[in-house]
Amino acid sequence: MKVETALLSVYNKEGVVELAQRLTEMGIRILSTGGTSTVIKKAGIPVVAISEYTGSPEILDGRVKTLHPRIHGGILARHDDPGHQQTLEENDISPIGLVVVNLYPFSQTIQVEGVTIAQAIEQIDIGGPTMIRAAAKNHKYATVLVDPADYTKVVEELDSHSGETSEATRRSLAGKAFHHTASYDAAIAGYFEGLDSEQEGLPAALNLGLLKKSSLRYGENPHQRAALYQPWFLPSSGLISAQQHQGKELSFNNYLDLESAWNLTSEFEEPFCAIIKHTNPCGAALGSGLSEAYQKALACDPVSAFGSIVAFNREVDGETAELMRSLFI
Repeated sequence: MKVETALLSVYNKEGVVELAQRLTEMGIRILSTGGTSTVIKKAGIPVVAISEYTGSPEILDGRVKTLHPRIHGGILARHDDPGHQQTLEENDISPIGLVVVNLYPFSQTIQVEGVTIAQAIEQIDIGGPTMIRAAAKNHKYATVLVDPADYTKVVEELDSHSGETSEATRRSLAGKAFHHTASYDAAIAGYFEGLDSEQEGLPAALNLGLLKKSSLRYGENPHQRAALYQPWFLPSSGLISAQQHQGKELSFNNYLDLESAWNLTSEFEEPFCAIIKHTNPCGAALGSGLSEAYQKALACDPVSAFGSIVAFNREVDGETAELMRSLFI
């Protein structure tokens, strides 16, 4: 069904003005909440405020903006159900065929040193997940966007298909939306569980929301597939954030060795070198400098060092790099 009304309500404003401009050019009416509406208006793009559309102001310091039958009725109505269509007409509700929402930054907030429980609670989004889940549930008729990276693809599809998206696209985006809200709730549950200092033993439940960072060359064995994931609600750090400067993509086993190397080299403050093979150190040594540490570590077992991972606890200098050139690593 052709999209005639879109709802835009985003915390992350990346790409939202460009999206609104393209939607307007296609004749799609835009409904929007406070902050998003302000950004779109400043760009000179027509927009209808949610409060104007519903006839109800935002209340409770913005805690209630979109929780209204005119919003959720428009998102959840089945377009092929005469009863639903009659209800929409009787209540002057427009079908909302495109829902663009991303959420308050709860995970980023709880990473801030000194953040209070009250501050964290205010970053728990209520209306956003409700709209996302409603549109994802009703993806037979509604398209839901939670990631700015998907804006261009969906706009191009709308433009080339007379304002419609395919069922396959809507279904794929619905799955992504449910992953988004599940990970968001997992972060909140984990935070509250961490506040319970009197809890004994291991937690009763673990909810892991993982985001794929990259594909790996292969798994534990060459015929197996593997990928690298990070918790959705945590910033990149450690090996996940490491930058690869050259060489072919890493394998699952490479990352196991890298973790062993990271853990061992992090134990020392003096110049240190570890040579890792199959997660075990076949050489490790301290030195007055990295070159000395490397030579001493290599001398431990020069045969096993072939095809290994060599790790240091500080930036490698030119002298040490030259010494390593003769070793296949």
